[in-house]
Amino acid sequence: MVIFAQTMTKEKTEPFFSIIVPCCDVEPYVRECLDSVLRQDFRDWECLLGVETSKDRTEAVVREYAAKDPRFKVFTGPRSGSCSASRNAGIDRATGEYLIFLDGDDTITEGSLQRLHDKISARPGADLYPCAVQVLDAKAGKVTEIRDNYPADAKPEFTGPEATLYIAGIRKHPHPMMQLTICRRAFLVENKLRCIHGLRGQDRQFSPRALYLAKRVCPLHEPFYVYLYNRTGSVVTSVNKKDLLKDEAIIHQTLFEFHSLASSSPGFDRRLTACWGKSWISWIAYMWFSPLRIKHIPRARRVETLGILFKNGYADFAPLLGSVSTPLRLAGKAMYLYAGHPLLRIPIEMFFRLYFLLAKIKAS
Repeated sequence: MVIFAQTMTKEKTEPFFSIIVPCCDVEPYVRECLDSVLRQDFRDWECLLGVETSKDRTEAVVREYAAKDPRFKVFTGPRSGSCSASRNAGIDRATGEYLIFLDGDDTITEGSLQRLHDKISARPGADLYPCAVQVLDAKAGKVTEIRDNYPADAKPEFTGPEATLYIAGIRKHPHPMMQLTICRRAFLVENKLRCIHGLRGQDRQFSPRALYLAKRVCPLHEPFYVYLYNRTGSVVTSVNKKDLLKDEAIIHQTLFEFHSLASSSPGFDRRLTACWGKSWISWIAYMWFSPLRIKHIPRARRVETLGILFKNGYADFAPLLGSVSTPLRLAGKAMYLYAGHPLLRIPIEMFFRLYFLLAKIKAS
């Protein structure tokens, strides 16, 4: 008597992709966004719609989609002024193996989920899969740029530190948009990678940490994401520049702390200190002291926000400062002195006018 054993296979219940879409005041755009997901040939996805209190009918529109297709899942929250809360809540609710961050006024290209699935399946299990983005200028009405942080001839796989140094070698500021990268959900959960609530410009805070912590980074060169740039009413175009300084101060203060922690770990590549130092200090100098910022942002606001930036004093800042070029080191020291010495503020502003003039001459 022959007994045949029946092999039971567990039915797959988790989707391949979880698409996280923050939605606030995007009624004119969100249908096109969700239609771009719904039209995909690849069907193994869930779409998590984080709706913050809106001034228009955004919530009503997304609930229409959820009522017709259970893969659209709506959750709500109070208005926060950024995508951070919805992205964090989306990460917590997601069940997919890989996460896609899609803003409610952007879209994804036709057939792109299938292409992404096939490319990821060819090299499974990486923590991050950087892709490319098509920049659609809302005022020009056309795609003006295809942005990929990794040239076509880049090697197929990096460690996180290798990728950080590689990007820094070809781009001035190595903080890719979150939307450019497909993330393995378990990687974000294991490393407790989240955005800071209410923070605008969170890419500069999230991306360097995620990239550094990744064990495997596999560029896909897939221009799947269409980023609507320069539209009226977006967070980027509507926020007052002086109001961004607080966010920038929080971003870089937490990055200083992150570097202090990372650089104390065994085997830390000291080249990363120079890479981050150059990027972060030059950006701070621009945001606080470029001529137009000096002209339009009140001195009291610069002093107040620099107080946030240097809340831990000089200890977290000094190692970064010691890794950069002499001109940038002088700029960093000037910023620190500006925060604490009222009598030096006018001379330091004069220094920065000269600093940026010389930089412009050198670049021309």
